[in-house]
Amino acid sequence: LLGSVLRFRVSAALRDGRMSATQLCRTCLDRIQETRCLNAYITVTEDLAMRQALEADGRLSMGKPLGPLDGIPFSVKDNFCTKSIETTCGSRMLRGYRPPFHATVVQKLLDQGAVLLGKTNLDEFAMGAGSTDSVFGPVRNPWSYATPYCTYHSEGKDPESDWVITGGSSGGSAASVASLSSFLSLGSDTGGSTRNPGSLCGVVALKPTYGLLSRHGLIPLVNSMDVPGILTRNVQDAATVLGVLQGQDEKDSTTVSVPDSPASLPEDLDIRDVCVGIPKEYHAPGLSADTLAQWDRVAGMFEQAGARVMEVSLPHTQHSIVCYHVLCCSEVASNMARFDGLQYGHRSEVDSSTEALYATTRHEGFNDVVRRRVLSGNYFLLKQSHERYFVKAQQVRRLIAEDFWRVFRAGVDVLLTPTTLGDAARYADFIQEDNRTRSAQEDVFTQPVNMAGLPAVTVPTALSSRGLPIGLQLIGQTLQDRKLLTVAQWMEQRLDFPIICFHDDTQENTGLFIQ
Repeated sequence: LLGSVLRFRVSAALRDGRMSATQLCRTCLDRIQETRCLNAYITVTEDLAMRQALEADGRLSMGKPLGPLDGIPFSVKDNFCTKSIETTCGSRMLRGYRPPFHATVVQKLLDQGAVLLGKTNLDEFAMGAGSTDSVFGPVRNPWSYATPYCTYHSEGKDPESDWVITGGSSGGSAASVASLSSFLSLGSDTGGSTRNPGSLCGVVALKPTYGLLSRHGLIPLVNSMDVPGILTRNVQDAATVLGVLQGQDEKDSTTVSVPDSPASLPEDLDIRDVCVGIPKEYHAPGLSADTLAQWDRVAGMFEQAGARVMEVSLPHTQHSIVCYHVLCCSEVASNMARFDGLQYGHRSEVDSSTEALYATTRHEGFNDVVRRRVLSGNYFLLKQSHERYFVKAQQVRRLIAEDFWRVFRAGVDVLLTPTTLGDAARYADFIQEDNRTRSAQEDVFTQPVNMAGLPAVTVPTALSSRGLPIGLQLIGQTLQDRKLLTVAQWMEQRLDFPIICFHDDTQENTGLFIQ
């Protein structure tokens, strides 16, 4: 069934009666089972999903859909609260925790009639760049089992030892969309945690302007940088979901109101009116030849079409990863203080004293990565360290943001950069380095955007020489998300990125789009 239903836009197909929401939901649930080796999902809400799909069928049969997402299956990263559904953050600390409310962005999707398939895997408390540090085990990249990579490794390779990572920390969300088990997924993006796996899994990943989407119900990592992210199969779908989710929320004082805009992106973009900036500092050490070649190719594509392409400078980029580390750890130390074993989550059996209960609960509940960041953050926030580290990092953060503002004031509309240094690493190679080193390498192109609060989107560009996805990042101006997506759609339409085809899949997959 999957091969046949993907030949048309599912939202229109549901409204026209060419297929039912329950049929579509069952297809996705079956796909989850077929691809369970990926470990993309922590919780699958099968009964709830089928019930929601049945309700959607009732509305659709009467011609009264709640919106463009009515009957569309979606997944949610397991650090968004979901009412009465276990929300773990990939950690022992929150095993068994069932929130009494939905995160705002989840509630908005449900209000549109979207069908919740389940909660996706992630690095513990979203601290990582590979989705390898979850208490539930690592997530596998669907492209590990796709024809191009399997063909590349056809001789003398073991698929069980040569699979590649998804990127992180929203790796489960990216894998769910890339493996065709979900039409859209919510991730979180603090330093690139949506765009990184989007790039490595060959899907569109949008990090909206800070404040455009509500953070209420997103279990915080770094409050000043966290943003709900959107993962879809194409740019128009990301725009549709953004239109549903954006807007002011009284439960989140950092949200901003935005004017209503059409659901569809304009198709008549005159690229000659667009100026594309190429930051020279993003030619970073370790940038792969494949990624550099695609960056040059796409920049040339813009230029040949008539866009103005110019080199720009973001001089404080060299300091961004260190600045990000200080600020991230400092806010992590503050946010993790709430997990003490008293109100919810894991509680140690050691109760000889309150202090012993706190200490053992946190030691048992957090992994080494979380404990190290808490320890570092508390050091940065000490009275004797505060001015030297935290305040200085905030000052550098302002300089990084001003670099972007200066470039945009000079007439640049969007910046074109790599998303990651290269394609997805083999899991066996990735785990040879510690989490801090891996995160510094993988977040080098993405975290400056979070510190400046800007919108950015990763667009799948091509397959590497190993047969794995490479994505490029477009960075836009504050609250110019729609303009950013319009340029991204223009770029997407000319790249013709291949649809994933699994090595042992006999069905033809020719698309997976909502609109």
